Amino acid sequence: VNVEDAGGETLGRLLVVYPWTQRFFDSFGNLSSASAIMGNPKVKAHGKKVLTSLGDAIKHLDDLKGTFAQLSELHCDKLHVDPENFKLLGNVLVTVLAIHFGKEFTPEVQASWQKMVTGVASALSSRYH
Repeated sequence: VNVEDAGGETLGRLLVVYPWTQRFFDSFGNLSSASAIMGNPKVKAHGKKVLTSLGDAIKHLDDLKGTFAQLSELHCDKLHVDPENFKLLGNVLVTVLAIHFGKEFTPEVQASWQKMVTGVASALSSRYH
């Protein structure tokens, strides 16, 4: 999977399907329509960054909380992101991966990805507790 494409599509879909999440991306410019969001270079760039960090999670499954400690602090203390949004993003990512992988995205693969994004969402939410 191309990290830039899948990351941009994931973040873009999040912003389209859950429009209240757009408030965290005021600096991204035009988010007025689905086509504007999906074509926005800042959305694509940040989506790539998000998906790249999830790649790091795969390397540190035994310490997700430690791996995401700084991002948890940033999203909690500075950005004040509702931690439910991490779950939403994870679910959107699983959907995007299913689209990209097609038949190769078996129930077992889906379960593995769902477990991983749930763990990451929990780690990102750890600062809130």
